[in-house]
Amino acid sequence: MELSRPDVLLRRIAQQLLPRFPGIFSIETVERYVTASYQSLAHGARVREHLFTLTERLAEERLTALAQTRGAIGKPVCEVLFVCTHNAGRSQIAAALTRHHARGQVNVRAAGTHPADEIEPAVLEALAGMGAEVGPEFPKPLTDEVVLAADVIVSMGCGDACPIHPGKRYLNWDFSETRGRSTAEVRELCLMIDLMVRDLLDELVPRAAER
Repeated sequence: MELSRPDVLLRRIAQQLLPRFPGIFSIETVERYVTASYQSLAHGARVREHLFTLTERLAEERLTALAQTRGAIGKPVCEVLFVCTHNAGRSQIAAALTRHHARGQVNVRAAGTHPADEIEPAVLEALAGMGAEVGPEFPKPLTDEVVLAADVIVSMGCGDACPIHPGKRYLNWDFSETRGRSTAEVRELCLMIDLMVRDLLDELVPRAAER
């Protein structure tokens, strides 16, 4: 791929995404979301090796959320969105643990008001020790589409930066940042967040949180 010509690569990504939304979006809409996703990830990014791969994944998530809000794609399960500042610690922990316990009975997204370049290594290590690895996830910017598509929005220390929309359930889990903490400290935080996740799942899908 010719990295010096991002416009060519972005058009190629849009062409690849278009068939995933048949009859829902025009190529112009897909291209617009691909470009916006690229710009949000590229802004200030230090790690650019996988930028276009991440752009495709972010654009697809945003388009899926947009299609859900329009009723063009169904939502078979409850949508939960975890939001923190950098989407590299607290919200990633909550999202990974929710996926782990929910076993597909809840769809989970996570985002940050000022996303970092990568998930913190101590977070990855602590979650792996609990059997709840993050998989292909990466820090993503908070966008209006994912907020509108969510049924439950959990703010984890991002203050009033998360937009408020009527008809959504908002929760505030007040946990301090993981940045700068040791793996042992992050493990303790994971255990505390795990309790909150289990309580939430007890409400949303009771059997998913069984110990």
